[in-house]
Amino acid sequence: MTKADLIEEVSRVVEMTRKESEVIVEAIFDSIVRSLRSGDKIEIRGFGSFRTRQRQPRVGRNPKTGARVEVPAKKIPYFKPSKELKDVVNNSGAAPAPAAEPAPSDQIPTS
Repeated sequence: MTKADLIEEVSRVVEMTRKESEVIVEAIFDSIVRSLRSGDKIEIRGFGSFRTRQRQPRVGRNPKTGARVEVPAKKIPYFKPSKELKDVVNNSGAAPAPAAEPAPSDQIPTS
């Protein structure tokens, strides 16, 4: 799903114009980014949490030349899904697939 798809879905579900839905989606994303930038943790119950992790400086290699490159320390965004989200994704409501019946060539004749 793209951001445009998300905006369309919000527009359809809440029966708003696309422009109003775009403002809502942008406001949510901007709030998340602002919070992460200031070092805050965002927790959305039933969905998951966003936070930043600190990466230590390290020495990398340029894959083309093989030269050593100093990679500075940096913060990276990190998302941890909630247990509820994991359960919903793994139990998508579909019944387990029925066992496949053996093909006629796989059956052993009983004589």
